[in-house]
Amino acid sequence: MSSLLLTVAVPAYNCAELLGRALAALCVSDARVEVIVVDDGSTDATGILAESYAHTYPDRIRVVHQVNGGHGAAIDTGVAHARGRYVKVLDADDWLSSTALARVLDVLERLEEAGGVDALFTDFVHDRVDKPARVTRFGTVFPAERVFGWEDTQRFGRRQYLMMHAVIYRTALLREVELNLPRHTFYVDSLYVLRPLTRVRRMYYVPVALYHYYIGRSGQSVAPEVMLARVDQQLRVNRLALETLPSIEDVRAGSVPPQLYAAQLHYVRALCATVSATLALGGTPQHLAVRRAFWREVKRDRPRIHAHLRRSLVGAGSNLPGSAGRHVTRAAYHLARRYVGFS
Repeated sequence: MSSLLLTVAVPAYNCAELLGRALAALCVSDARVEVIVVDDGSTDATGILAESYAHTYPDRIRVVHQVNGGHGAAIDTGVAHARGRYVKVLDADDWLSSTALARVLDVLERLEEAGGVDALFTDFVHDRVDKPARVTRFGTVFPAERVFGWEDTQRFGRRQYLMMHAVIYRTALLREVELNLPRHTFYVDSLYVLRPLTRVRRMYYVPVALYHYYIGRSGQSVAPEVMLARVDQQLRVNRLALETLPSIEDVRAGSVPPQLYAAQLHYVRALCATVSATLALGGTPQHLAVRRAFWREVKRDRPRIHAHLRRSLVGAGSNLPGSAGRHVTRAAYHLARRYVGFS
């Protein structure tokens, strides 16, 4: 491992219009950062634009071209090529605050001198089209500016989710986990968070809004109509997310901190509520049959988890039957999307 502190991995597919903004913000960072743009088989000028930045900043930016494999494949490639001690994933249509990044780098440098951490968390910003920006903060969950363990954490609030935007992982931990994210599948960000999180024990929280999440564009993967069209991919990710949950026996035995289990369950609950409500709003007999089958599957394989998910406010609200239930489900759907960061 080199002396580089941080690798910013940028999965990029047909995003030439927005990639420049992401890279321009990173070009002003210092030599402790490297940027790896993974051109995931783009058919527009994404690869050419990335190469132009790499030519201008050869010591800072590298480009990896690959056959299209989807967002998960691009993340895996970024991790595989990372030379930094930590990895931050940045989607090509988002960007990082330069001032916040400088502060995070100073913290990582101090942490490395003291042995490092498994994960560093920051706040992040929803930059919403035609709506005010909204910051997701974690000051009520994590102690700030010190190394801590799960026993030092508090419960997550309804709008507090450790989305990819909030997380910086140690590179060695990511490689130990062997992510192997699903190919040609959207919504794998959740698995990028949940799979390594099971191994995280030493953490640090910097209360700065580092990541700017650009949301609300037509055709974006989290737009309601797109989510419905790709609901099969949501279901696939949800099933894999459920598999990341440890058994209650491991929690009781003390091998899994209960606060970690609660954080994972909090995240998975919102994912399941969102996909359930998406299917309900689709409203066709086929959509509703798929929804029933999904919940039967969860009940069969994880009965304890099923009971917890269905008892929760968002989970129950996303599963009400009949025409009256559909009105409540619509409200629950929008709540779930907002909680998990899809709106």
